Amino acid sequence: MVAQLPPGTDGVDAGKTGALTGTEQTAVVPRSDPSVPLPFTRTVFEGTGGRGPVHTRPKPKRWGPYSVAQWLGAAVVGGAALVVLAAMAVLAVRWLLSLDVMQEFLGTYPGEYHLPDSAPVGIPAWLGWQHFFNFFLIALIIRSGLQVRHETRPSAFWSPRGNPGRKINLSLWFHQSLDILWVTNGLIYVVLLFTTGQWVRVVPTSWDVFPNAVSAALQYVSLDWPTENGWVNYNALQQIAYFSTVFIAAPLAIATGVRMSGIWPKRAKLLSSWYPIEVARAIHYPTMLYFCVFIVTHVLLVLATGALRNLNHMFASQGSIQPDAYAANWLGFWLFVASLIAVGAALVAARPLILAPIARLFGTVSSR
Repeated sequence: MVAQLPPGTDGVDAGKTGALTGTEQTAVVPRSDPSVPLPFTRTVFEGTGGRGPVHTRPKPKRWGPYSVAQWLGAAVVGGAALVVLAAMAVLAVRWLLSLDVMQEFLGTYPGEYHLPDSAPVGIPAWLGWQHFFNFFLIALIIRSGLQVRHETRPSAFWSPRGNPGRKINLSLWFHQSLDILWVTNGLIYVVLLFTTGQWVRVVPTSWDVFPNAVSAALQYVSLDWPTENGWVNYNALQQIAYFSTVFIAAPLAIATGVRMSGIWPKRAKLLSSWYPIEVARAIHYPTMLYFCVFIVTHVLLVLATGALRNLNHMFASQGSIQPDAYAANWLGFWLFVASLIAVGAALVAARPLILAPIARLFGTVSSR
């Protein structure tokens, strides 16, 4: 039987059409026409996949490299890791301090050394006021400095009356104005510190400060904290921290801030080449971070090592040679709360609506 193959069917050319016999006979079935309905009832129905609207989840808002959920997860994991590491450190140091050689070390260096006989006792009222003013100004300086660093579209600008061509944004004017007040307050503090003899409390006067600082640090880590009475004497670790803050970190902040400000002479090319602005920027921000760490650590230790007594020393200028004196007096605590309210109110009020009228007293404020 001869089967006629349509040309182009399954690769069979019309010129090769001929008789197929035996095993070579094949049945050629034409392709089905999708327009012709099936001769039986459909039992499998088409799904909607690929045809319906595509619903995509909005990407979570990111704060830096991570989303809020990722930051929370990192905080939980990191916090748990820190707790474990802290517990291990406490156990290791407690074991170390139980050794005879370390007990002898603690006996020789209890964490503080005796001040000179001429050292004053107590914290005068002027020192308490200086402490508050410094806290008030440094909080505003840190806040305004971060605003200057991250502000992309300033809402207002300030220029001095004598030099309208020099224009800076209002946040930078506020930051630099606070710097001037902070430096002035610091100079008054240093002058009073040396004229009243209070400098011996924050400036090391003996090489014993270093082994005593190691002793105090080990005692803090072991949670068996050194006995202290800031009314009479700071421990060696406190003294080094206060000295570093007053006489190292503060001058660094001032020197780098001056280099980055408009006070720096632009025509002093040789001086600028010796002290590039990139160096100032690289030092200024870490110095601010140091102040943040110092403030947080300082406040936590003040509250954890006898809050009422320590707050009475710093804010009420009340104290005694006896370490537990004024431990039940709440005056210093309420003055501390009032200072926190004052700082919080200043941080909230530091916005263009309030800063602009003050800035106009010293120059011209414009939106461009």
